Amino acid sequence: MPRVSLQQLQLEEHVAALRQCRRCPRMLPPPISGGAVLSRVMLVGQAPGVKEPVLARPFAWTAGRTLFGWFTNFCGLNEADVRAQIYFAAVCRCFPGKTPAGGDRVPAPDEIRNCSSWMNDELDLLRPQLVIPVGK
Repeated sequence: MPRVSLQQLQLEEHVAALRQCRRCPRMLPPPISGGAVLSRVMLVGQAPGVKEPVLARPFAWTAGRTLFGWFTNFCGLNEADVRAQIYFAAVCRCFPGKTPAGGDRVPAPDEIRNCSSWMNDELDLLRPQLVIPVGK
C-alpha cells in the first residue's frame, strides 16, 4: 500500500473542511472542489456555475467544455488528465446565484474576503509554480 505524504493528508483535511463551509449566506452551497490533487499547478476560476453543484466538480459545464478543449488542443491532455494533474481552486467556492436579469451573480467583496482564506491556505500548502487564472 503506497504511503500518503503529510502534505497529501493536510490537503485532504483542507478539502474536507472546505466542503463543509457555510460562511456566506447569499451563496448557494455546497462549496465545489476539484479534490485533493497535489500539484505545482493551480487553476483559479471566479466561482462555480449553476450546474457544478449538481455535477460535484468545477468546470463541469459550458466553461469546462471550453477549458478542457483548450487543454486538448494545445497540450494534448484530456479532461481526466487535467483533473488528475492540476489543482482546481476558485475565488469563491459556492455558486453566487443569479442576477434579476438571469445571469450569474458576481461574488460580492465580502464573499470574496470570506473565501480568501481557503485559497491562501492552498497557496501555502501547495506552493504552486504556476497559477492559471481563468475567467473574469
